[in-house]
Amino acid sequence: MSDRTYIDPGRKSMEALLALPADEELLMLNLLKYRDNVEGASNSGAEVFRAYMKAAFPFLKQAKAEVVFFGKPQTILIGPEDETLWDDVLIVKYPSPGSFLHMVQAEGYPLEQRKRALQDSRLIYCKANLMRP
Repeated sequence: MSDRTYIDPGRKSMEALLALPADEELLMLNLLKYRDNVEGASNSGAEVFRAYMKAAFPFLKQAKAEVVFFGKPQTILIGPEDETLWDDVLIVKYPSPGSFLHMVQAEGYPLEQRKRALQDSRLIYCKANLMRP
């Protein structure tokens, strides 16, 4: 894991997202590293993130998004043996870039709660690549 941390998207990343076809389905891979202690809270970052997910669920539902996977990495099978694992991995499917952007910009969306919970993160757009024999 890098010494640099990332919580918010950069300008170039947002421009790339906006350049995607409007009708293209998005799969967003979230790699999550939680804070040990959250300022102003008695909960851990993991607990604050779970509260964020509960608060974000109505927004996900409104965006017609689907949580495809949420789990904890266990071991690295291929890669450096000493690499630190992320705390959790989350994959969310959105029907379009617009649905994702509308959701995170909606009034009341708990973005600050997400930021408070995380020490570091990666949000990676993935496109399904169906391989056929």
